[in-house]
Amino acid sequence: MPLEFKDKNYWAVILGGSAGLGLASAKKLAKHGMNICVVHRDRKSDLPVIEKHFDEIKLNHVCFLSFNMDALKPGSRNEILLKLKDTAGKKSVRVLIHSIAKGNLKPMISTDKPVLNNDDFHLTIEAMAVTLYDWTKDLFNSGLFLPDARVISFTSEGNAKAWKNYAAVSAAKAALEAITRNIALEFASYGIRANCIQAGITDTNSFRMIPGSAELAEYSKIRNPFKRLTLPEDVADAVYLLSLDEASWINGAVIPVNGGEHLS
Repeated sequence: MPLEFKDKNYWAVILGGSAGLGLASAKKLAKHGMNICVVHRDRKSDLPVIEKHFDEIKLNHVCFLSFNMDALKPGSRNEILLKLKDTAGKKSVRVLIHSIAKGNLKPMISTDKPVLNNDDFHLTIEAMAVTLYDWTKDLFNSGLFLPDARVISFTSEGNAKAWKNYAAVSAAKAALEAITRNIALEFASYGIRANCIQAGITDTNSFRMIPGSAELAEYSKIRNPFKRLTLPEDVADAVYLLSLDEASWINGAVIPVNGGEHLS
């Protein structure tokens, strides 16, 4: 396996990197020699399993940092960036990956369940979209980005389609894409590229929290030309490709990574 990033002091900062797409991306990049900094927020009872995954990453002989802290809090972000700078030095971050899945999955109308309110929209959009800008801006201001850095976030078909109980997350995904486009435009002169990956239906913990997820998964298998769901590793492969030198001219795009699921 080629180790394109070995001995280059390239780092990936992965927000939400203890499970799902973020964890798969961390493993993939580490296999190719990239150092990994994971920011996650998990319960103490879940840490033994998570640490096993982190140990697997370390077997690639890369530098590894993990912070079980709230990525949404400015104080936590400042603390993490200071420790990262002490470890990696300036101009070391090649990739920022935004994989935060923290949103309200409530219906708009119900007679027996709590319904969405204004705060639910604000909190979801803040967590799943605006934080991309916060982290990009603070990494930039800290001088941590390499001259050819990549900002990658994950969106879904819910950015344009209506799914029950998904209104707040759908609004966040639309905002995430808008923020990504503007990062791509306004940070380009500093060498920063920004793109969204529109992953197909992927069986992750966050997906299973969506009401009706089992039915949605079965329907997606029927729609998909390959008759299967997207795997976290499929998405991680695309993250790796976007991290290569050869992907430097891809900027401001929303890229479907779903085996053609979006075609029908």
